[in-house]
Amino acid sequence: MQHRGEIIKDAVYKSGFPITELAKRLGKSRRWVYLLFENRAVSLDLILQIGHIIHVDFSQAIKEFSPLTTSQEPGTVYRLEEHEASYWKNKYLNLLEEYNSLLKKTSGAV
Repeated sequence: MQHRGEIIKDAVYKSGFPITELAKRLGKSRRWVYLLFENRAVSLDLILQIGHIIHVDFSQAIKEFSPLTTSQEPGTVYRLEEHEASYWKNKYLNLLEEYNSLLKKTSGAV
């Protein structure tokens, strides 16, 4: 499997897009973005979101996007990815990050 985090890291640095701004638009911390760069199995949904933000097309760099351009049913790649443990680990970490954000917001409102 390709190291998706490194591919994203290279694209972000080549684009010149600030890490702080990327983190802000994703609703995450800068630390989370740097940890993302170390992650081999970043979800395709997140890669698409980052590509949209930094105006980069990852379809050439990440081979898992190529079936989407063929006659296969869209979403096939996502169903295959769900069988990987790293996919669920990433989902869990994203959920924890969102939960921590909500806790910070609600503790400030009290």
